[in-house]
Amino acid sequence: MPQYLKYSIIIILSSLLFIPFIGNVHLFDWDEINFAECAREMIVSKDYVRAQIDFMPFWEKPPLFIWLQVFSMKLFGIGAFAARFPNALMGVTTLTTLFYIGKKVVNEKMAIIWVLIYAASWLPHFYFKTGIIDPTFNFFIFIAFYQIYLLGFAKKQFLHSMLSGLFLGLAILTKGPAALLISILSFAVYLIINKGFGTYKIKHLLLIAFFACIPFLAWLLFAILSYGLNYGNWFIHEFISYQIRLFTTEDSDHGGPLYYHFVVLLLGCFPASCFLFASKQRHSSDPIITKKFTEWMQVLFWVVLILFSIVKTKIVHYSSLCYFPLTFIAALQIYRIEYELLVIKKWIKILMLSLGSLLAIVIALLPAVALNKNLLLPYINDPFAVGNFNANVFWTYGECLIGITYLIGIWIAVALIKKNIKKGFLLLFTLQITIIQICILHFTPKIEAYTQNAAIVFYEKFQNKDVYIHPLNFKSYANLFYSNKIPAQNKLYYELDRKDKNNNKLQPQANEQWLLNGNIDKPCYFVCKIQDTGLYVINKKLSKIASQNGFVFYERLQ
Repeated sequence: MPQYLKYSIIIILSSLLFIPFIGNVHLFDWDEINFAECAREMIVSKDYVRAQIDFMPFWEKPPLFIWLQVFSMKLFGIGAFAARFPNALMGVTTLTTLFYIGKKVVNEKMAIIWVLIYAASWLPHFYFKTGIIDPTFNFFIFIAFYQIYLLGFAKKQFLHSMLSGLFLGLAILTKGPAALLISILSFAVYLIINKGFGTYKIKHLLLIAFFACIPFLAWLLFAILSYGLNYGNWFIHEFISYQIRLFTTEDSDHGGPLYYHFVVLLLGCFPASCFLFASKQRHSSDPIITKKFTEWMQVLFWVVLILFSIVKTKIVHYSSLCYFPLTFIAALQIYRIEYELLVIKKWIKILMLSLGSLLAIVIALLPAVALNKNLLLPYINDPFAVGNFNANVFWTYGECLIGITYLIGIWIAVALIKKNIKKGFLLLFTLQITIIQICILHFTPKIEAYTQNAAIVFYEKFQNKDVYIHPLNFKSYANLFYSNKIPAQNKLYYELDRKDKNNNKLQPQANEQWLLNGNIDKPCYFVCKIQDTGLYVINKKLSKIASQNGFVFYERLQ
């Protein structure tokens, strides 16, 4: 089969996996709506240089991914589909790239396995259907590392140094200095393992550093030319301060134990995670190009995992860069089992059965728990969670068959692997991709109905209406995005000098006290969680207008 036809098949199939139905569910607070709102406000304000939230400068993220969302919204209109479309395309690009790189560092058979196991692992697949930054950020870093790897072999060293730097620079322009920190730590570990620079030279590192600065500095220079030197100094200071806080403190209660990301990867990257410890660093039959790439992937995996295990803020997608090396190591081991007649170890089969069964049982029990929620509610002490569970969501016991089918399929696939490795893994990959698609399409709308739909439907009632809408005592961007908020004209609306308990400057936001008690110039609507109503019931200016699924809605007229 011609190579162009193979790439075409991957592009078509991955497009069918990642693009359809991505707009069927509202964007989720916070991250998805945060970035989508930045893109929407760029379009509304026609200010495409700097990111904004509530039409105030936003310093937490650089603008590259937001620009991609702006372009998508220009094509498809402002909404969930457009916000998620850049990552869906990144999914297509990623699988195509894995096939290309897999062929180069091992061979075509291994490349196909890599594509399949990446698409068949839960979180790697799922995040291409979201509107968060990480899939794009991770891709740029991975390609930068691939260029560094090529630098150790190829003759076009200037080209690979330049490309590595530029891709690293794009990663920095996507999410920030985490890209630089990961790269420096990974390269340092690689040098320690190899006891020196080897084929790498100082001039290569300087070239990489030089080109890595270009994308971010080019944007910053343009911003300074547009808004003045003070804006550049201000952005750098606040941006760096925010990144340090993320690494050293628990941001917005997103904490967790040291082993948090290990558990996330073990369960979230099933079945790839089952093969993490199965391969040796230097397999005797591997050519040097495979050994070196494997070494780079192992370094990248452990640096990212250890780094974000140490970081105080724990969020699921913080360790998502591990998906590339983890799936590569898994694919390489499966290739060896299938084509080099290595024996699959018993503990791997047990781990596959254990993790797969656990996930299948959770999926099977989900409808049953929802149908019997009244038995569970007395044991839940969180009034908001109780309110969420009271949402009117339709379930049937027949939906348990999704998890039961998954459970049976896992056991059949593992049993078949013992007899026919190729057919067993093909069944496993097909089962995984099918179940992941079904779960995303079937269960995500139900989960959204419990967690946020009541609030978002409320916000949508005020689209294009000249009112204020404000969440009380919880963080949200949904009120901005789903009401199509326009810039506030009254300067009293904004609270500019916000600080946390450690005196760190926070993002400017709506002046809550003015909205609650001040001389407002138009009607204001508030949303709070049910357990917080006691904080506002004494305010005679507020009128309760509705309560639904744990949310309470208030109105304050002029």
